[in-house]
Amino acid sequence: VQLQASGGGLVQPGGSLRLSCVASGSVYSIKHMGWYYQAPGKQRESVAIINSDDSTNYADSVKGRFTISRDNARNTVYLQMNSLKPEDTAAYYCNANVVLTVVAGKEVLYDYWGQGTLVTVSS
Repeated sequence: VQLQASGGGLVQPGGSLRLSCVASGSVYSIKHMGWYYQAPGKQRESVAIINSDDSTNYADSVKGRFTISRDNARNTVYLQMNSLKPEDTAAYYCNANVVLTVVAGKEVLYDYWGQGTLVTVSS
């Protein structure tokens, strides 16, 4: 299974970007999916998570500005980022908790990470 993230780039403050992340390979189903960011010299932090029931959680710093969504048919998670601020500048990584198969009624789970896509907010 591979996660391929895309959509990063350079944007002016107040602008918007939409990140996408596609899971490919032997995916039986996907539990939660999420986006994390990591600024230079800092730890990776959760930005937004969407569960299999479409419930969501956001970091306080992005509430009201970012929206996470998923397309289960395409094994894809999106992050719509509006009203971007310079402090949003970071590498953004997608994450997926994947069910690889079911054995004797038990799900075989594994956590996967995408390669990261860089978002730079600057004038």
